[in-house]
Amino acid sequence: MSVRLSAYLAEGLGTFALVFAGCGAIMSDTLSHGVITHVGVSLVFGLIITVMIYAFAHMSGAHFNPAVTLAFVIAHHFPLRRLLGYWVAQLTGAVLAAMCLRFLLGDVAFLGTTLPMGTGGAWQSFGLEALLTMFLMIVIMAMATDTRAIGQAAALAIGATVGLEALFAGPICGASMNPARSLGPALISGTWTAQWVYVLGPMLGAVAGAIIYRWLREASGPSAIPEGADTLHSQEEKTYV
Repeated sequence: MSVRLSAYLAEGLGTFALVFAGCGAIMSDTLSHGVITHVGVSLVFGLIITVMIYAFAHMSGAHFNPAVTLAFVIAHHFPLRRLLGYWVAQLTGAVLAAMCLRFLLGDVAFLGTTLPMGTGGAWQSFGLEALLTMFLMIVIMAMATDTRAIGQAAALAIGATVGLEALFAGPICGASMNPARSLGPALISGTWTAQWVYVLGPMLGAVAGAIIYRWLREASGPSAIPEGADTLHSQEEKTYV
């Protein structure tokens, strides 16, 4: 199996696991009348991201998120030629996971589809999604592109960020931070209410986070990773989550 194909498969499997476990927890919480709780659901999302990074970071960089892949491309830490392949793998994994949940658990809780639930409506959720993803991307950039950060702690730091943001913002906007995580369940459940929020918000937030951290790193000292197109190939497998 080629390195490129294994990377695509790793992205698909990791995104599948994220949607299957995270959205599955939402559905199980509904079926069990609140046994898992919102705190439990948030922990599931954070933990599944953590373990999938440990499992697949050395194969694909463990993005599992179209917004993160786009941000890495714009920040010159991932080659543009692989963007579409990663997006296809991530979306395919999310859709297949939603299909499995529909088959195994039934048509419950819209299959975990993210929906604006705050009093501020779609624009409130859009703002939250953009900001949540911006801070998540800052953490990812710090752990993935700067050797001054503790690389082995990347999975824990990123997983903790996902869980933390889901804890406080989940009840308002769903705390998706990931277009694939939202679009997979939305497609299979047929729930399209304000799904633009969960595509555009994370995309803009991730790009902003990558640019902000890039500027901070350059302003604080010598870059830990050489810049320029010639280094893209050597770095493309080192971009976590």
